This record gives sequence, C-alpha cells and structure tokens, in this order.
Amino acid sequence: MLLLLAAGARPVAAQVQPPLNPDLLNDSAHVQLRLPPDSLVAEPLPAAPDSARLVWLQTPPELRDLVADRVNCFDTDVPHVFNNTVMSFVNYFTVRNRAYTQRILERQNLYFPLFEKYLAKYHLPQDLKYLAVVESALLPTARSRVGAVGLWQFMGPTAGDLKLVRNEYIDERMDPEKSTEAACKYLRDLYRQFGDWELVLAAYNWGSGHLSRAMKRTGTRNFWALYPSLPKETRNYVPTFTALLYTMQYATEHNLHSDELHYQYPEPTDTLLISGRSLDLRKFSAQFGLDSGAIQKQNPAIRKTYLPASARAYTLLVPQCVSVEMAALDRNTVLDFCQVTLPPPAPLMPVAPALTASDSTQTLVAAAEHAPTDKPRARRVRHTVRRGENLAAVAKRFDVTPAQIRRWNDLPAKKPLLARQQLVLFLPAAVTEAAAQAAGRKPPIPARLPLPADKVTVAVAPEKLREDSGAPDQLADVPGSALTKAVAVAPRTAKIAREAAVATTDPGVTDDSLLAAYIVRRGDYLTKIARERGLLVAQITAWNKLTAETLVPGQKLIFTAPTATEPATLTTTASVTPPKARRVAAAAAPKPALPPLTLPRTHLVQPGDTLYNISRRYQGVTVDQLRKLNNLKSDEVKPGQQLVIVQS
Repeated sequence: MLLLLAAGARPVAAQVQPPLNPDLLNDSAHVQLRLPPDSLVAEPLPAAPDSARLVWLQTPPELRDLVADRVNCFDTDVPHVFNNTVMSFVNYFTVRNRAYTQRILERQNLYFPLFEKYLAKYHLPQDLKYLAVVESALLPTARSRVGAVGLWQFMGPTAGDLKLVRNEYIDERMDPEKSTEAACKYLRDLYRQFGDWELVLAAYNWGSGHLSRAMKRTGTRNFWALYPSLPKETRNYVPTFTALLYTMQYATEHNLHSDELHYQYPEPTDTLLISGRSLDLRKFSAQFGLDSGAIQKQNPAIRKTYLPASARAYTLLVPQCVSVEMAALDRNTVLDFCQVTLPPPAPLMPVAPALTASDSTQTLVAAAEHAPTDKPRARRVRHTVRRGENLAAVAKRFDVTPAQIRRWNDLPAKKPLLARQQLVLFLPAAVTEAAAQAAGRKPPIPARLPLPADKVTVAVAPEKLREDSGAPDQLADVPGSALTKAVAVAPRTAKIAREAAVATTDPGVTDDSLLAAYIVRRGDYLTKIARERGLLVAQITAWNKLTAETLVPGQKLIFTAPTATEPATLTTTASVTPPKARRVAAAAAPKPALPPLTLPRTHLVQPGDTLYNISRRYQGVTVDQLRKLNNLKSDEVKPGQQLVIVQS
C-alpha cells in the first residue's frame, strides 16, 4: 500500500520546481532560468498575429464580405481564392498605396489591347494580362534586381529559349510586341505541363523545375496545399495577382480614377525597314521635327541612340507622320543623311626598331634626345554632382561608362550619388581646350536634311517650253506662277513655298552648275538624279525619251531640251526680276496652249516600300487599285518590282 502511494506521488513531485541555488545567484558565468510550466498542463500564450491576419481583423466585416462576393463572381478560367492574404493586398492597392495603382491605370489603355490580341491568338484566358502588371507595373524597360527585364520580366536563359534577340544594341525582352507573344507561348507551355492556372502562375515566378520538385516532394498538385513549401515571394504571387485583378476591375468603386491622371493611349504608327546601314536616332528625329526621345519611346528594345549597320532587317516603329513625309522625300537620301558619323581614328604612334646588343645604350640616348616629349594619354577632370543627377547621367554627359566612374572613385555598387559630391574622371587628352570646357556635350545635330529643294527653286519660262522634242506632251498648261510651283522641288515649309511662288522668268540668267550630260553610276535612279539637279522626273524622261524609270550604269542622260535654240531657262530664288520688267515680259509673251502633265505609269519598288506608302505618293491611287492592276494576291511587294500606276 505504501509502495502504491509512493508510486502515485512521483508524478506530482516532478511538477514541483526545485529552488534556485543561492550560491550561483551572483555568478555571472552561470545564468539560471526558471523553466516554463509544462505545456501539456499550462495554457499556451496566444501567438502574435501576422500582418495579413492583422489587416483582416482591422477591416470592417461589411467590406470583407463585399470584396469576397466580387472575387467569387469573377467569370474567368483562372481560379481566384479569397482569404486574408488577398484582403491584405487589396487594402495595399486601394488604401495604402493608391499612387502606385493610379500610375498603373495611366498605362492600362496603352498595353492591354496588345495583350488581349495575343492572348486571344493563343486561346489563353484574358485575365492573364494582369500578370504583366504584377511583374513590371506595365513598364517595358523595367529591370529587377536579379536581371529579369521587360514587361513580362524574362530572364536571359528563358528569353534565349523563346528566340528573343539580346545583344549590345537590341534587347527584344523590352519590345512590347515580341515579348508579349513570347510570354503567351511560355504560359501555354506551362499550362500543358501543370494543367492548373494557379500552378502556372507559381511556376512562372519560381520556375517550372523548382515547382515540379516541390510537388514531387509533397505529393500534391494543389497550390494552397503547396503554400507552406513555397518561398515567400511565390506564396504572395498568386494572392497579389488576384488582388490586382480585383483592384483594376473595381477601380471606379474605390475612387482610383481621377481627372488629374495622364492616361496614355496608342498612337498611330507605321514601320520602316532598316537593313545594311546604320541609323542615328537623334538625327532621324531632328529630320522630322520630333522629340529626341520619340523614336526610342516607340522602340524601347533599342538600347542605344543608334542602330549599327550590322542590324539586318530591323523593323523600326515610327509615328505615322514620319511615313507620310518619307513618301514625299527620297527614302535612301534621308537614310544616308541619318547614318552614324564616327570620328576619324587616332593616328598610330611609330614603333622604335629592335635594338642590337652592341650599341643599344648609344641608340637609346640618341632616341631620347631627338624623340618628342610624350603627352599624357588622359586628363584628369573633377565633376561636382548636381541635385537629382545620377551615375548614368554623369556617364552619358562625359561619354564614359558608369563602371568606369565607379572604378575611378571607389564607389559602392548600389550607393546613389549625393548632391555636391566630387567625382574624378579621366577623359582622352586629345580633346581641345574648347572641347574640354564643354566636355560631354554632344555634337550639334542638324535640324533637318539640307535637300537641294530648300536652296534652289527652278522656274521654267512658259514661252520656252514649246519644243518639238516632246516637252509639250509632258508639261501642263498653267500660268507662270502656278508653273513655277509645279516645277519647284517640293518646298517643305510654307515660307519656302511663298518664295517659290514669287520666282519669275528671267531669260538673261542661266545656271552653269547644271551639266548638259551625265553618265549613270551604280545606285543611281531618276528621283535621286532629278532632286540633285532641281528637275522633274517628267522632264528627264521627256528629254531622254525614256519609257520606264529603270536606269542602267553607263547610260548617258541629258538635262537640257534637245533643241539648242530654245533652251529652258533656269532661275534661282536669289535673282528676282524687278516688278516692272516682269509685267512687260508677261505682256509680251504669248500664252502657250500646253497639254496636261503625264506622270510615269510605272513605279519601281524601293526597299521598305509598301502598297500603302506607294498609294500615298500618287494622288487618287488606292491600295485596292494597285492590287487589281498588278494582279497581287497580297500586300507584299519586293524591291525592284515594277508596279503599274494609274493617275486619276
């Protein structure tokens, strides 16, 4: 009986905590802690709630129920689960960081139509367009800390698998069109592998290999069952996607739209094929009066301010106004003018010959006496950082790289520059003093292409146009002032047009710079030759009795009428006849009765031409007419192809 009582008393004795040892109370090397009560007996302390749980508790129940009903009513193929994590992100996008959501809403109309087009092409749910919002906030040049780039945040290996070009000059991960199509292909392949859209979103963020191993390790194929096994970023990825989908669809209900927002919309654009030649985007923008960043804004995939000659068949996206002006100008002349101009190479220093062992000392002494003093190859420049200036801006200003500035000044990799911070730069010593004072300033870019039409206006006297060599069949019966406008080479401004209108006939002045004969070279064509000499293509065609616009190298052309007794008189805008003499000459000259002007009926297709651009060059001609007249089954044309043109 006593043994049983003793055995029953042992568990009770085990719950009694022994007293602390008084000898060790003042010993700093030994710390005695009171043991917590037995967890099986005592009640555990309540754990501190996480941030998502805290937001859930702070949200009014009516608002939670309203958001839950709206999320559950989404009509989509992608499942959306509402829980406290989703509610915390909804609170973040609609309350805590409304400015971030409004910046996304400003760019929504610019990119969502493009996303919807390719999602429909690959038969994917339209809700996946919000995936780009999660990835990049709809910024085509976004770059993450791990190296993902573009609207859809592709890593380098993934972009290589999807055939996106990446080099020093072009990164197609930042091209909205090509990267969106690549993302649709990638999402389609992930869905074929996992068969569940929540797992597809997790694999898009974490990687299909990591997710497959986690599924194999846990033996489940459900995202929320895998939730504890996922990294923190991937766990929040799907709830963030659901919260952004809800926020953008119910932005009006949360008063996120405002009249102060600058909403962006797609602009009408056209394409220009660049191949085999370099293109300075700054010159190209200045030629058409555009902002220096307008072309690069349309083409974010171009990493520099120019395209090299090695960029083969690159399709440049340009505003529609550029294509309209290009139709009126000579395409090759404009592109040749906008090529990259490189500075001449530095002269090579002479190398001393190899010295023999016998007289090496004397030769070195003699060379040192007569050799010029070596100049330093670099000069030291000190720069004070201005307010708001970053490392990239300083590097661009002085034409160096950010890595060089960081190495010269021992700057940390991610530390920003401070205002009034002193930087040391090493620039080439060959720069002159004037250039050193204006270091980093880019060379001036001409405002526009100096075409001959801007300097010389050609006027043909009406009484000199009645020639028996076929000129009457090629010129219109118009008054002198209107004829001057027709013969003048397309002034580009209203001021030049007014100056061309007042140019009159002066039989006593001739243009000695116009050669009487010309031998066709390789690469010449009628439009270029006519523009260089201030003539019409119709004039050259009539004077040389050409039946087509095609020229052959070695062919001889004449630029005057065959009748030598009545040559066409050329005047410039600089020589203007007095008004009284003009009135007398106009009264004495008989009015010619000339047949209407007949333009060439064929067109030689140039590189980059399309049926639309060709139709814009000829008044009254449409794309359908060109397609029917030339028996074309599609809108594709090839350089060198002859097209029949009918003028209305």
